Amino acid sequence: MLATILAWIVGIEHLGIMVLEIWASPKQQAKAFGLSNDYTQQPEARISMANQGIYNGMLGLLIIATTWLFGGTIQLQVWALLLLFIIVVAFYGGLTVGKKVWIMQLLPAVLAEGAVLAVWLG
Repeated sequence: MLATILAWIVGIEHLGIMVLEIWASPKQQAKAFGLSNDYTQQPEARISMANQGIYNGMLGLLIIATTWLFGGTIQLQVWALLLLFIIVVAFYGGLTVGKKVWIMQLLPAVLAEGAVLAVWLG
């Protein structure tokens, strides 16, 4: 149950990131991601952020959909793989964007991954 709750938290978080990256105003994006307003208002930046949003949204959707698409060990394996993707990307994001990414994205994914692995391997 804990593994499911933590996986869902990560999934919902990534759907929220998608909303910010695709539909938020440039001002909201600048505030949320620690960017300048000048940057987030550029058409190229808006397109890039929306593209990132699709990736984040699909990860979030897949994590949540895994609840209904798979059961048992396969469900845990899919969650473990998706969470590992997030861990790698969030680790890199913390190095390149800022340490806030480690708290907001890496930590929840690591906790969820730990819970999933404990159930799967335990």
